[in-house]
Amino acid sequence: MPNHAAVKPYGDTMDDGMIQISFTLPVPLSNASKEGARQLMLKLGLEEPAVVHAEDLGEIFSYYVVYAKCKETVDLNQIVVPEVKVKVLDKHEVDQFIADKFKRKLNIVGACIESDAHTVGIDAIMNMKGFNGHKGLESFHEINAYNLGAQVTCEEVIRKAYELNADAILISQVVTQKNIHITNLTKLADMLEAEGLREKIILVVGGPRINHELAKELGYDAGFGPNTYAEHVASYIVQEMEKVRGVFIG
Repeated sequence: MPNHAAVKPYGDTMDDGMIQISFTLPVPLSNASKEGARQLMLKLGLEEPAVVHAEDLGEIFSYYVVYAKCKETVDLNQIVVPEVKVKVLDKHEVDQFIADKFKRKLNIVGACIESDAHTVGIDAIMNMKGFNGHKGLESFHEINAYNLGAQVTCEEVIRKAYELNADAILISQVVTQKNIHITNLTKLADMLEAEGLREKIILVVGGPRINHELAKELGYDAGFGPNTYAEHVASYIVQEMEKVRGVFIG
C-alpha cells in the first residue's frame, strides 16, 4: 500500500519522483535556450533534469518538455480541502424533493458575467441536453432554468433575479487571465449585498479554476470545479434552501 504520509510522483517505479514539465520561453530555440530550460529546473530544486523535447514556436518563442526528479514528498494525511458537502440526488430525486418540500417550482438564473464569453460551462449545467450524458437543469420538471448566456453584466443578472424572484443564481467563469474572474465575481456579490438580495438567494459559482474555498472567500455559498454536473448543483441548491427554508418559502 502507498504511504500517504510521504507521497512522491510516480514515473516508472514507486517513489522515483519522476515528473514531466512543459513550458514556453520567450526566446528563439537554440542550444543555449535548451540548456537554459534545463538549468531553470535545477533552480526549482529538481534533480537530473533532461530536456526531452524542444520546439520552435516562431518569432521569439520556444517550447520545452523536461523530465526531472522531485525529491520532496507531501503528507496527504495533513491536507484538508474545503468542499461542498451534499448528498447528490439524481434528477428525479431532485424533482421529488422540490415537490415535497417547497410545493412550487424553483427559479434559477445562470450566466457568464461581464467579459467572459465562454458558455460551455453554464450550458453544461443549464441547457436541456446537459453534458456527458447528464441532463441540464432545463430538463428538471420542478425547475425553471433561465440561461442568460455570455457577457452578461452584473446589473442584468440582478435585474433578471428581481424579475423572476430567483431562488438561486449560478455563475460560470472560464476566463481567468490576470484574475479577471475574481474581479467579476466580487462585483456581483457586492452588488447583490448592496441591493439587499444576497441573503435571499443561493449564490453559486463554477469554473475550471473555481473551488469551494475560493467561492466562500468571495462571498458565495458554494463553488464547483471540473467534473460537476447539473445534479450536483441542483442537489446543493435544494438542500441548502431546505436548511434556510424560512427565507425562501412563504
